[in-house]
Amino acid sequence: MNKTVVIFKRFERFWHWGQAALVLLLIVTGLELHGTIDLLGFGKSSHFHHFAGFIWAALVVMIFTWVFTTGEWKQFVPDMKGIDGVLRFYLYGVFVGEPHPHHMSPVNKFNPLQRVAYLGLLFVLIPLQIITGLIFFFFPELRAAGFIDHIGIVAAIHTFCAYSVIAFLVVHLYLITLGQKLSSHMKAMLSGKEEIE
Repeated sequence: MNKTVVIFKRFERFWHWGQAALVLLLIVTGLELHGTIDLLGFGKSSHFHHFAGFIWAALVVMIFTWVFTTGEWKQFVPDMKGIDGVLRFYLYGVFVGEPHPHHMSPVNKFNPLQRVAYLGLLFVLIPLQIITGLIFFFFPELRAAGFIDHIGIVAAIHTFCAYSVIAFLVVHLYLITLGQKLSSHMKAMLSGKEEIE
């Protein structure tokens, strides 16, 4: 028998969609700053990129505060139990209609692969992206104070992180289509509710 439970709390949904909007704005403006696209013009893109970056940094501080004060950090602790079944599902089972081996619950939201991916994304990649962005923004002041002479390695790390976030986003968008219905996972992140056994 299935029942509907709240999996994603209100603040989780807020920071998920807030980050989504900010990251999309940062990607578009970042691509323009690199000369890859021409949409808003360099000046406006620079302004929006900085603005969105600072808001994202503030949001990440809020996320970390929430994650560590509510005990939600436990959701990100890697757990290899059942990883073989999840790997088999993504490599084979999804193509032949097998059910997903991981059953989501309020205390176990993420399967083993998601735990590793989200741990790396939220606690390594995103902080590194924000820190390098701040170094970029404050580079003239940091150079004048004698903390850093060249920005090249920081630029390379910032760009690598940006393309890694884009790659994550592409995979994330694909994987949300693998629910019981095409829209199941999207509905769960909009309403917070999921049907579980």
